[in-house]
Amino acid sequence: MKYQVPQFIEFESKIIGPLTFKQFIYILGGVGGTYIIYKILGIFPGILLMIVLWALAGSLAFVKINNKSFIDILAAAFAYLTKSKLYIWKKVDKPVTAEEKVKEDTSVTGFLAPSLSQSRLKDLAWSLDVNKSVYPEKKQ
Repeated sequence: MKYQVPQFIEFESKIIGPLTFKQFIYILGGVGGTYIIYKILGIFPGILLMIVLWALAGSLAFVKINNKSFIDILAAAFAYLTKSKLYIWKKVDKPVTAEEKVKEDTSVTGFLAPSLSQSRLKDLAWSLDVNKSVYPEKKQ
């Protein structure tokens, strides 16, 4: 049995005209807030608050920053402002002991690799050559 897989699931469907449900609620909230300000303060004293409310409602409904909605940006800004922060101005360097140095070196690779000097490299190459001559590879 074949099932139809829905396409474009990351897009919200337009429910009320050209607006999604969220956009409609934001715009409706802006209009309702404007009406309340008009009834309480009147047209001339409340015009500045109305403009701010319209800008906020329009931003919530239509603005996207870096493909994130404006409400997500406001939530992140509020969380940043209210959470405690840790400020570190100066890093205090403590002397490193030889034991800590070895621990640091071995923690990265799992073992402490010796450095190869020129004579050690020659000895290693010679031992490999000797093993090849003693144990030649089998040909098939």
